[in-house]
Amino acid sequence: MSIVVTGATGHLGRHVVEQLLEKVPAEQVTAVVRSPEKAADFAERGVRIAVADYNAPETFDGLFAAGDKVLLVSGNEFDKGRVRQHQVVIDAAKAAGVALLAYTSAPAGLKAALADDHRATEEALVASGVPYVLLRNGWYHENYTEQLAPVLEHGAVVQAAGEGRVSSASRADYAAAAVAVLTGEGHENKAYELGGDEAWSFAEYAAELSRQTGKEIVYNPVSVEDFKGILAGAGVPGFLAEVFAGVDASIEKGELVVSTGDLSRLAGRPTTPLAEAISAALKG
Repeated sequence: MSIVVTGATGHLGRHVVEQLLEKVPAEQVTAVVRSPEKAADFAERGVRIAVADYNAPETFDGLFAAGDKVLLVSGNEFDKGRVRQHQVVIDAAKAAGVALLAYTSAPAGLKAALADDHRATEEALVASGVPYVLLRNGWYHENYTEQLAPVLEHGAVVQAAGEGRVSSASRADYAAAAVAVLTGEGHENKAYELGGDEAWSFAEYAAELSRQTGKEIVYNPVSVEDFKGILAGAGVPGFLAEVFAGVDASIEKGELVVSTGDLSRLAGRPTTPLAEAISAALKG
């Protein structure tokens, strides 16, 4: 039996593999990657490396084995038919008779277009008959803390989220939940609504940035249409600008507030505070 992680050198997948190596022997972990050179550090530590691509179904033939536990990390190629990509993994998992297929989805309450592919993948996974876990990940701290340069340069947080709040957490937090499911028992056919312990607003985010930098950072709320234009002006492709602006509209409606406590329960610890993530980003 192997624990298999797709997208293993991506932002989330790398955290999952690192945390798995703290709990199970390396030879029990398989990292599925498109570029093996990016996984050289894992290979040196004894992790099995499998080269496969969501866009090439044949590369998944024989990759899984009966009894494997698999984490399907959702694809990030929004323009390449993510549901079709995910179906490739689901079909291969079913053919192999895996013990569990966990999928990184989106909160049930999120109505933005971003969630459409996740809902369709969930439906396909449930219909497949493969034992599943739906890890409905909320928003990531890093969605903001990795984009601090323009904020600090202009002294403003610009979003189209009004006074909406976000229950974000760190990628490492969401990875800990995935690892708990992949190494634990009794999670079959369950859905977990995952989000940070403390929801925050963008005004609070700007205030925390001001506190930590000693500079005045203000929150400048704009309309969804204006935000799309700002993103497009910054070089974000049109379809992605539409997706990101749609998420902000959902934030304003409270759709990214997750109050279940599932994430800290699965991780076995409190989630990472936003202030801590900001501090780490500023030092980095």
